[in-house]
Amino acid sequence: MNRSAWLLMGIAVAGGVWHLIDGPPRAIDPGPGVLAPDVPIQQALPEGTATIRHGDYTLHPQARFEITARLLSSERYRFDGGASLSPIDWALGWGRMSDGAVLDQLKIGQGARFFTYRWQVAPPIPPDEIMRSAANAHLIPADETIWRQLKRAAPGRVVQLQGYLVNAVGDDGYRWNSSLTREDTGNGACELIYVQSVSVLR
Repeated sequence: MNRSAWLLMGIAVAGGVWHLIDGPPRAIDPGPGVLAPDVPIQQALPEGTATIRHGDYTLHPQARFEITARLLSSERYRFDGGASLSPIDWALGWGRMSDGAVLDQLKIGQGARFFTYRWQVAPPIPPDEIMRSAANAHLIPADETIWRQLKRAAPGRVVQLQGYLVNAVGDDGYRWNSSLTREDTGNGACELIYVQSVSVLR
């Protein structure tokens, strides 16, 4: 076997090992039924709430935030402008967007910091309900323990996040603001969450 073949084999083996150690978790299918019936909880903060220093960023908390939802999809980011702050996005669904019977009729996707959905013939529930019952969340892990939990959570699980919706300002002037409503769509509609606690409930 020549050097090129050995090199290609080494790359393939390294890729396989990476996938096992740090690759995306396999999705599960819990079947039909609403798994996360409640809407996210957002609470106003008192004036003068302290900023949070996180790496090369200053985070400005906008609201206290807690969500229990079905993890619809998870996407890692390593090379875009916000990857050093938010290395992972979660697409989350609650209410009927946590029901497998509904989700089986939707094609869920993530990419370029967006969450997308589409259907074949007709939407399984009204489109405005889909919009109001799902979100793409940019997640900022508060520490390494939180980060390990975030990247190991499998789509299909019910998860709970607690933390803050934040606006972020980088030392280089980079800015990234969170949405503060579940009613918006499109660019700027995603939640930017500083995650202080994460639980996989089922």
